[in-house]
Amino acid sequence: MTSQNKEKRKWHIPHTYVLIFAIIILVTILTYIVPAGEFDRAQDEQTGRIFVVADSFHQVESTPVSPFDMFRSIHIAMDEVGYIIFFVLIIGGSFGIIQATGAIDAGIGSMVKKTKGKEKLVIPLLMFVFSIAGAILGSAEEMLPFYPIIISLAIALGFDSITGTAIVLLGAGAGFAGAFLNPFTVGIAQGIAGLPLFSGMWYRLICYGIILSVSVFYVYRYASKIQKNPELSLVYEADKKKINLQMEEIVTLNGRQKLVLLAFALGLIILSYGVVKLDFYVTELTAVFLIIGIVGGMIGGLSVNRIAETFVEGAKELVYGALVIGLATTVMVIMREGKIMDTLIFYLANMVKTLPPALSAIGMFFVQSIINVFVPSGSGQAAVSMPIMAPMADVVGITRQTSVLAFQFGDGFSNVISPTSGYFMAALAIGGIKWDKWAKWMWPLFLIWCILGISLVAISVLIHYGPF
Repeated sequence: MTSQNKEKRKWHIPHTYVLIFAIIILVTILTYIVPAGEFDRAQDEQTGRIFVVADSFHQVESTPVSPFDMFRSIHIAMDEVGYIIFFVLIIGGSFGIIQATGAIDAGIGSMVKKTKGKEKLVIPLLMFVFSIAGAILGSAEEMLPFYPIIISLAIALGFDSITGTAIVLLGAGAGFAGAFLNPFTVGIAQGIAGLPLFSGMWYRLICYGIILSVSVFYVYRYASKIQKNPELSLVYEADKKKINLQMEEIVTLNGRQKLVLLAFALGLIILSYGVVKLDFYVTELTAVFLIIGIVGGMIGGLSVNRIAETFVEGAKELVYGALVIGLATTVMVIMREGKIMDTLIFYLANMVKTLPPALSAIGMFFVQSIINVFVPSGSGQAAVSMPIMAPMADVVGITRQTSVLAFQFGDGFSNVISPTSGYFMAALAIGGIKWDKWAKWMWPLFLIWCILGISLVAISVLIHYGPF
């Protein structure tokens, strides 16, 4: 058999769109097989938050999703997450304007010169910074503006776009998974479980330190290999079309470019302040980044027409990933319309009831990981699953704090590999990385994270991690 024929028969991971559409078809079929069911919902009088009433599951009339409605669900999903899709496109457009001024390339070039010989120290430093944002603020979508900058920096330092994406995504992701103060996951889950807010922080700090350290080592080791031999990169060919600075080609920042970078930095400071103090979210962040792009283009000396052209060019680069976000959300829309989401959660949760305490806790971790594929929102997953998992913890003989930890890991780990995670797919889109390439690179670390999660959850059972 010739090598050409062998190549033809070699199996390849499907295109991201094909993979997600296959999941959409599977879930649509499940609406005809899985019995429809619902939990009762109630509203917290103090916070106004909607939560699931434990032990209220009941079957309802089946509403299977027809093939035509399956296609309708794609548009419904696109509409529901349109704010994130447009956020991604505007980030791409605004960064395209800044890129056209030459300020980013020149600024990165200056940093390359300053870090010559110690480039890899950038990795642990930046990953720690992003992990704090994930651990304390629960930052996910808010990190998207940083990807273009860090990816460009990583490539210029001799690494690749996977390294740059991983610095932000796994930095914030490790912090999110090991969060010790995240109000949107730990805070909500503990509130539903009736635990004191942010109690048990000492153990979560240990978990955070372990998860982050392993992640930094993984990225650092990979970056070292790529720096020695760039052709080992899974995105080598794609990265050749991006920034490729040679030391002799690095230009010095001129006055206009310095002002562009100053405006850019000021915009990021305003953005960060808004997130922390003014409750800025995607709409406000989009506005700030659009202003940064337009002002930066004007300061950089671009004409009005050139600003418009580079905005379109930048946005065009991210259309692929922006549409993926909507496709991924379709899975959740179909499950909701077919009324099978609550049914699957109910049966998954009951699977761990009969296991010994330690295995029940580990089972909760895996169940939460599966739920996260279909309900990728951390706060949404807490609202749906914790009213069931917290009382179940009492029944199987583990602490409610352990059930929160199992939720935290189940939600956090799969966020950075599941194709239904919107902000994750947006990050890959910005980095120009296909899901299959990322999955191939990420899989060993994901397995390590899962082993760590199992071990840390089991330890929490043994030490009766509490207060209760």
